[in-house]
Amino acid sequence: MAAAGNSDLMQKIVSLCKRRGFVFQSSEIYGGLRSAYDYGPMGVELKRNLMSEWWRAMVHSREDIVGLDASIIMHPAVWRASGHLAGFSDPLVDCQMCGERFRADKAPRAEQGADTPITLGDKGRAKAALTRAQEQFDIPLTRKKNVLHGAKGNDRGYVCPNCGSPFLSEERQFNLMFRTSLGPVDPIGDIIAAVKQATEDGESEAELRRRVDKAVGESAVYLRPETAQGMFVQFLNIQQSMAMKVPFGIAQMGKSFRNEVTVEHFIFRSCEFEQMECEYFIRPGEGPKALEEWKAERMRWWQSIGLKPENLRMRAHEPDELAHYSDGCVDVEYKFPWGWDELEGIASRTNYDLNAHATASGKKLTYYDQDMVDPETGKKGWRYIPHVIEPAAGATRGVLAALCDAYDEEPGDETGKGARTVLRLHPRLSPVKAAILPLVRKDGMPEVARKVAKQFFAAGINAKYDEQHAIGRRYARHDEIGTPYCLTVDTQTMSDETVTIRYRDDRRQERIKIAEAVDVVTRALSQ
Repeated sequence: MAAAGNSDLMQKIVSLCKRRGFVFQSSEIYGGLRSAYDYGPMGVELKRNLMSEWWRAMVHSREDIVGLDASIIMHPAVWRASGHLAGFSDPLVDCQMCGERFRADKAPRAEQGADTPITLGDKGRAKAALTRAQEQFDIPLTRKKNVLHGAKGNDRGYVCPNCGSPFLSEERQFNLMFRTSLGPVDPIGDIIAAVKQATEDGESEAELRRRVDKAVGESAVYLRPETAQGMFVQFLNIQQSMAMKVPFGIAQMGKSFRNEVTVEHFIFRSCEFEQMECEYFIRPGEGPKALEEWKAERMRWWQSIGLKPENLRMRAHEPDELAHYSDGCVDVEYKFPWGWDELEGIASRTNYDLNAHATASGKKLTYYDQDMVDPETGKKGWRYIPHVIEPAAGATRGVLAALCDAYDEEPGDETGKGARTVLRLHPRLSPVKAAILPLVRKDGMPEVARKVAKQFFAAGINAKYDEQHAIGRRYARHDEIGTPYCLTVDTQTMSDETVTIRYRDDRRQERIKIAEAVDVVTRALSQ
């Protein structure tokens, strides 16, 4: 990361992602869709590899955690019970200078009376904003190129994150859940009828809104804003069907959707994203101890997939940041090009979620521990609502962190020869594990190379046969997509059945036998 420099690292990563097939703007031929991205051939492999590593560590390597794949669309009562329908909203503000809409609670702070220069995209926008400010606010601003000077921070205490303006609209609440309708009948007819009747009755705006909400609500469902609730509502089914004993966990990976107001930093924050979450159920009173254990485990895992320790840290939430039901929460933060930001949250959620769903559904979401003494009765056998520790990681954020951490630029000699861009991804994350390259497309080399590639395919290793362009350009291409091993079939191969294996990180080369090639790469991947 240091080699590239933080100032333009994101721009270089975004460029690399498109050039090498990691991430594309969704619907690009139609101008793209803000906050929507498609993962190309390399990106889908990287994301799947990262999520597979998480699943292997959380489920396949433990006896106390099982998996779940819950529906994206759930009963609306789930979201009422969890509090999402009532409270999953953010205060929204519109900037009156640049038009940016943003979350007030995430805006940059500015003390009252402090200078707040307003930076627009270009001189034309700055001129238009200056005119608007003079007409609407009667404040003597001055312009220098695309920056307006003379504005001061006000009692709001924050400014626009896009241009720095303190001239803002009033705050409004905005629900972050995507709403749709379930069933073949379009609710638009009911909405029209409700509006027409309310108008004829001369009802107030509040009553009109109530009637429209009722018309919409009869068929309304929501795209899940998190994967967690599916695990809570299936707690009893999983515990009983799998005979799980507390402590135990339920893990889930999958897509979630949030109607984010502020989408930023490429794939870091978008409306559609993938999560890797676990709900780990424990006895009451064991939260602090279990939280410490999960903190250590999750930090160890992020380092195990290749993220540098110096780019990771734990940040404990301040008391005023904690949800009312939580008795502790920490974030695993990564040092992204723009600064430290959340990669994963690890929260002690007490028994809030199970208790809320038990109350709303009328079902007893309890666990009977026959080996424990009930603290109230003093007798053996204790029925309680388990508490939970929730490690919740972002898969898409993990992909971006892996790309940032792996990106490197090596300078060449004084003439520039030997310079390269390389993704030093952990080999298990690399989209392609081994590239099989015939030196030239003749003399039987392509045929031998394809046989070698088939050996890798048969072993379940994602290898790529590549014969396009000169060998140097092929090495450079695979350095940029993070391929850790390149095997070259050359003239010597035809006489002694050996190939040259080139190692990505140090460009070291050595001869190995074709018969040993799969084993050599397999051993390297297992480290």
